[in-house]
Amino acid sequence: MIRVKVCGITNLRDAMTAVDAGADALGFIFVEKTPRFVTPEQATPIIRRLPPFVTPVGVFWDHSAGHVKAVSEACGLRALQFHGQETPEDLADYTLPVIKTIKLPPASTIEGLPEYRVRELSEVLRYQHVGAAILLDSAARWSEGETREPIEWHLARRVDANRVRIILSGGLNPDNVARAIEIVRPYAVDVNSGVESEPGTKDPAKVRRFLAEARRVG
Repeated sequence: MIRVKVCGITNLRDAMTAVDAGADALGFIFVEKTPRFVTPEQATPIIRRLPPFVTPVGVFWDHSAGHVKAVSEACGLRALQFHGQETPEDLADYTLPVIKTIKLPPASTIEGLPEYRVRELSEVLRYQHVGAAILLDSAARWSEGETREPIEWHLARRVDANRVRIILSGGLNPDNVARAIEIVRPYAVDVNSGVESEPGTKDPAKVRRFLAEARRVG
């Protein structure tokens, strides 16, 4: 069955909405100066209220190992997700499961070009031995909080052929997640802005519909 992570959780109401809808994991973004940034003091009481089989994931971007470990211990995180320029060597010593993000172009920018892209595939291979999963996300910035265009799903499917756990992200929403899963067949999907009413605030109806659509085909 497809796993679903709802990312960008900033408050208890949104966390419980996602849990009640059936989310397997919740993402807490510890990246300063972004719309969904939370401090350990804000995230900890939310994480303490989560059921035992819902995984709290901390999202980091070029933070020092000491900072990441301090936040993870303070909050009780159970997985770490990295979006920056972290090398395989940077990620090798963490005891928690590591998710490394590989950024792919949106579909519109590679229309008419070959689906097989050596650079992206080689990036996945670099991290497959230190990452519990690889998250495929859009190269477009998410720090401003706006909705982004989906990545090229057929390219993502080629990456999945390398037999690593793929988490599909980037531009997913209730209207397209079922089609994305049918094409890519990922281990999991990750949604953030696609289920929001505004940056940092989830729309309960969108969250429930996203989970229902994902589970319908996955």
